[in-house]
Amino acid sequence: MENQEQLENLLQEIQAWEKDQKDLWFWEKLGRIPFKILDKMTPSFLQNKIALLVDELGSYVQSGGKYLINEQAMMQKIRSTSSFQHIFDISDIGQMPLEDMIALSDKLQEERVKLATVQGASTGFGGIFTLAIDIPFILGMALKTLQEIAIIHGYDPNDKMERIFIVKCLQFTSADIVGKEAILKELSSMHDTNHASENMVSQLQGWQEVFFTYRDQLGWKKLFQMIPIAGMIFGAYANKGMMQDVSDTGIMLYRKRRIVEKLNTLNQ
Repeated sequence: MENQEQLENLLQEIQAWEKDQKDLWFWEKLGRIPFKILDKMTPSFLQNKIALLVDELGSYVQSGGKYLINEQAMMQKIRSTSSFQHIFDISDIGQMPLEDMIALSDKLQEERVKLATVQGASTGFGGIFTLAIDIPFILGMALKTLQEIAIIHGYDPNDKMERIFIVKCLQFTSADIVGKEAILKELSSMHDTNHASENMVSQLQGWQEVFFTYRDQLGWKKLFQMIPIAGMIFGAYANKGMMQDVSDTGIMLYRKRRIVEKLNTLNQ
């Protein structure tokens, strides 16, 4: 298992990543503009799809809804690839070496990025009409991927607090500089097992905000995806970037939690 020096080195890498995340390009702020225009151009059927998706995201926070994954299948995958053999439930995965967690996370990220790229290209072929398919697909994939990352690090997405953490990860991906800093501060409370869960719930400033921020952040990319055929290129690029960012965020923030817990155990 890892010693304190190894854990602290890994933690420093994550802290460097967190610092980089606070440097938001000016273009990302401009990227919010197109969807304000799109709201007036978008057909009603697409507006209805977006409204339905907001409701579904709220359902996920409360109960998992249709986005809650089968943790047993993920656990079986971990058992078959990890060198750690004493895995009987999700909490046991937390005892797995970080080296195994890193390898499993990297493999999962590679698979999800490839799938998102193909999906973006295929839905980009039809322009604005296939956006109605692409937006719920990519959001569903993001939630599923974050849940799988949670399980890889030994955290159970059946727990409502974990679902809140997952949605905050999604919100972090699309937040501006001030938002990212605030979210990192909020999520740090998850490292304190004595922190009241009610405070974390109150810090979730509405799941609607998460969805609309996510949508706006993809604004200029999805704007070009509305062009039939040529939208294949932009759709593939947008989805690839989205899934790369979401998985990076989930991996780093969940890895940080696991490292902190391991360090606390060593220092007891």
